Amino acid sequence: MKKIEVSRRKFLQGSVSLCVYASSAMAMPLSTTKTSKKSAEDVPYLCNMCRNKCAGFARIEENIITKLNPNHYFPKSRNMLCPKGNAAIQAVYDKDRLKYPLIRMGKRGDGRYKRVTWDEAYEYIKDKLVKIIDEEKDNRSTVAYCNGEGFNKDEYIKFFGSKLGSANFLDEGSICLNTKLGATQLTIGDVGEMDVAGSDYMIISGANRYESLITPDSVDMLHAKQKLVVLDPRCTMTAIKADEYLPINPGTDLAFCLSMIYIAIKDELYDKAYVKTYFKDFDKLKKHILSEKYTAKWAESKTHIPAEKIKRITKEFFAASHPLYYLGRRSVWSQNDFQFRRAMVLINALAGSINRKGGIIFGKPFHLHEEEINEPLYNNTVDRFDLDGIVYGSRKGGSWLNFRDKVVTNASPYPVKAMFIRKHNLMQNMPNIEKTKKMLNMMDLVVVLDTMPSDTAVMADVILPECTFLEREDMVVSFNRLEPSLALRNQAIKPMYESKSMQDILKGLGKKLSVPLFKVSAKYDEDLQESIKDYGKEKAFTEGGYNMAELYKYDITTRNKKLITAQFGKKVYDSLKKRGVWHPYIDRQKEIFNNYYEYYPKEKRHYTVERNYKVHCYLKKLEEHGFDPIPAWKDHYDFKVPKEAFRVITGRYVTTTQSATANNEMLKDFQEENYLWINNNVADSQGIKLGDSVAVMSSVSSIVIKAYPTNKIAPQVLWLSHGFGIHSREMTHAFGKGASDNMILEDKFEKIYGCATMHETNVTIRKL
Repeated sequence: MKKIEVSRRKFLQGSVSLCVYASSAMAMPLSTTKTSKKSAEDVPYLCNMCRNKCAGFARIEENIITKLNPNHYFPKSRNMLCPKGNAAIQAVYDKDRLKYPLIRMGKRGDGRYKRVTWDEAYEYIKDKLVKIIDEEKDNRSTVAYCNGEGFNKDEYIKFFGSKLGSANFLDEGSICLNTKLGATQLTIGDVGEMDVAGSDYMIISGANRYESLITPDSVDMLHAKQKLVVLDPRCTMTAIKADEYLPINPGTDLAFCLSMIYIAIKDELYDKAYVKTYFKDFDKLKKHILSEKYTAKWAESKTHIPAEKIKRITKEFFAASHPLYYLGRRSVWSQNDFQFRRAMVLINALAGSINRKGGIIFGKPFHLHEEEINEPLYNNTVDRFDLDGIVYGSRKGGSWLNFRDKVVTNASPYPVKAMFIRKHNLMQNMPNIEKTKKMLNMMDLVVVLDTMPSDTAVMADVILPECTFLEREDMVVSFNRLEPSLALRNQAIKPMYESKSMQDILKGLGKKLSVPLFKVSAKYDEDLQESIKDYGKEKAFTEGGYNMAELYKYDITTRNKKLITAQFGKKVYDSLKKRGVWHPYIDRQKEIFNNYYEYYPKEKRHYTVERNYKVHCYLKKLEEHGFDPIPAWKDHYDFKVPKEAFRVITGRYVTTTQSATANNEMLKDFQEENYLWINNNVADSQGIKLGDSVAVMSSVSSIVIKAYPTNKIAPQVLWLSHGFGIHSREMTHAFGKGASDNMILEDKFEKIYGCATMHETNVTIRKL
């Protein structure tokens, strides 16, 4: 990209492109080459480079982060820091990061913005929002808001849901793991936690633990005395490390599970005492499974896994002392995903691997008290609409594809005119990017809180620069069930440039919006009008909870201190500030060997706890909505690909976290762009060689990507990594590198939880 020099005066005068502010803002580069010769401070923090939240210490010299080290006090990450965790330092000092509030001057997506003050940005948002909510007669749900996984998610919901009053919140669940969470919760009453380290026989379907890198558990898998069986259409790094790898047709894992259940029941391999005590409607499960004759031979016809292997693995699994069918935690694959996850839970339950070592454990997590806030009652707010036609769904996080469909087709009961976006790259995170672009272009107001000028940020009317996780303190968090602990993300350095923490951003926004939006409610809300008449405006405003900045009366450090000391005492708070972590045995934890620590004494770990629960085999609500109450196979689940076509599946590399790490220069050294995995024989037949450009075409769109011929994938299957194909030119390390899977993935979703099904798109290819 051509560099443009611009004076500070000219920069402040008017409209400039994002590429100008991105390059000019580093005119005085920050030194990150300090040594340890001068005094330094080690600040405990929690990583945010992926969802695992490992603990570390940031070495600070003259307010500059010079090194990140693992935190040996944290039972969850156990003195480990992965490549992404080490690269967090680059996220702080990325020259492309957002530095100032910006207001759009050009068309959405063209990158033309002007730098403004925070007050000007808030004023712009206020004027737009007052007009929008006034037009909709105080229906606050005309404002949608979204936030991905992370510590501040609940606080974000309190601000826009409880305080502003919108019912339309969307999160990552419907494009991630809601079917798994729902299947587990509905079957055993809890999402639980998988004790990977305690298992002696583990089956993994599709999950790629060695490249998703849940660090300590992945190391445990390498060294544990367990048998690992992996089912996957692609020979992943996890498959390579497995004792046994079984290539399987995409979307047919449910058939494998049904056959395991059939064999376990028919041959009476299951734990009879456990089933007698905890199962509800086992007779219905038994009758259904045996009558459908889900034999190993039948499963072979669906999965392409030999029947004898299915029989043997089933017998080995149920003969093991601590078997675990790993439930996974990645995106939904197909229409049968909920039933597939349910079947996995039932297999674990039939083996008695619930609430015991090596299985799905309930444990004893610490439950933190919530901060109380005064919530207004908005009588004119209309409920969310995206769960229409969805059996369960998530009232908290909704269904992204159903929401988007209803908005772009004007099928929603009211218009959605504004959207606030945080930790969600909508232009990269869901299938059919063009449809997302259409949705955003229909909005009267789009506000993005981000650290980087992402594809979604450059679609915004207002960009609010959020500081990185190393520049802020967040609220204390509870972790883990087996060895529970508390952890605190402490602020390593002050926010750079004019960026702010989410708390400070919402505090400023709340102060600006509270009174003007209260006046809108007073025009249309009859109950509020009565309250004003009886008590006066000031009391109605204050006691009615209309002060949107109420949660931020105290700064984050004060809030943490009050909450932690009130519930756990000063000693715990002091430990969190000094070590970043607290657990009951932190002063007695000991190093076993080579930086490997024992945190909880073995007898104190919560493998089994007292819990009144049942394993629900039969879900009546599913039957009432026309779905199978017990996992079953349907003909349309069969793996079918037209002649000359391929099924495209997706995943990610070990050094990427969705598109969040796309611009990280340190990680780009590992994988600069993604490649299309294609079977060697297929590639040879079409004259495709390594690095050749290939066009991949679906019913949605097309991409061009370089080929990677390999024998590690089946002839009818293609694979590419998610997190590439960035279109924002301001992401100078990511722009134009590779291709986006969501450009070609069809936007289908299952109807039990409304989750996007990522592995149901057939494509054709052509060598260029």
